[in-house]
Amino acid sequence: MLLISKWSITIIVIFCVNNGSYGIKCWNCRSSNDPKCADPFDNSTVPITDCKEEKGLAHLPGVKSTMCRKIRQKVNGEWRYFRDCAYLGEVGIMGDERFCLMRTGTYNIFIEYCTCNSKDGCNSSSLFSPVPLLIFTLASLLRLVIHTS
Repeated sequence: MLLISKWSITIIVIFCVNNGSYGIKCWNCRSSNDPKCADPFDNSTVPITDCKEEKGLAHLPGVKSTMCRKIRQKVNGEWRYFRDCAYLGEVGIMGDERFCLMRTGTYNIFIEYCTCNSKDGCNSSSLFSPVPLLIFTLASLLRLVIHTS
């Protein structure tokens, strides 16, 4: 029993430390096709996409998606929302994903472009992340090993 617990802890630690190996999953929708894609976001009908499974973009051969994005744009008074995997750019503004790139243009155009990679589904306001569950499981197993030793 002690040997199995030590192996379980080792596997969980490796998974927690190497959390980038599973890739990132992002919500994938357009508010023009699904009004639940807008804010406030309702993911009940929206698919989550494993970005490492995406085929990529023809004009960016070999570039893999490493982030999620949310684009909010206002064109002639109408708001549109896009959520998907992101291929280029950096996370947030200077690495802080709490901040988004904002641009305005002529003819009543406003664009807010947000990128993130902190957790699966980060292009939404809420999503369960697997890391806290893994940490809880690791702590529970460690406690079990200490008490059985």
